[in-house]
Amino acid sequence: MSNRPPCDEIETAAWFAGRVPDDWFPEPVRVMADRDEILVFGTVAIPSATPEGEDAVKVAAEARLSAFREETRLQRMKIAEAAQARWGRTVSWVASCGPVEIRFTTASVPVMTRLRFDQRRVLDTLIDSGVVRSRSEGLAWCVHQVGQHQAEWIDRLKEAMSEVERIRSEGP
Repeated sequence: MSNRPPCDEIETAAWFAGRVPDDWFPEPVRVMADRDEILVFGTVAIPSATPEGEDAVKVAAEARLSAFREETRLQRMKIAEAAQARWGRTVSWVASCGPVEIRFTTASVPVMTRLRFDQRRVLDTLIDSGVVRSRSEGLAWCVHQVGQHQAEWIDRLKEAMSEVERIRSEGP
């Protein structure tokens, strides 16, 4: 178990709502957290004078996000530092504008595992077939596939764990 303070996503989102300037995002921020990282999601308004067409909208959105990133950098860093001190997790920012989403910084956390022969063969087959370049990339790819194709099961598992945590907090 981690010795980091708990990071309830609703409480954390409320904390960020209190710290993020009102003019950054027209909607409340959304937060996702795990043991290592807090992702803060915000939607930036699309430029109102955007020419018509899918490509023009994408270019305008990318330009708006680039400007937002540059203009808010120092303040985002201060907010992130305060959050990191409070929750002991890296803070990463995710901004979207129209059809474009960018992640300004995200943690890439190493994970150590021991694999048996048959498990290594699966990863080596992915490498030999050109699907991935390394065992590390292969393991990340496998986790992504499970998350994508078993999302309903993962969601049910998270709900069950939340219920376990609720019951533990009621205990002696």
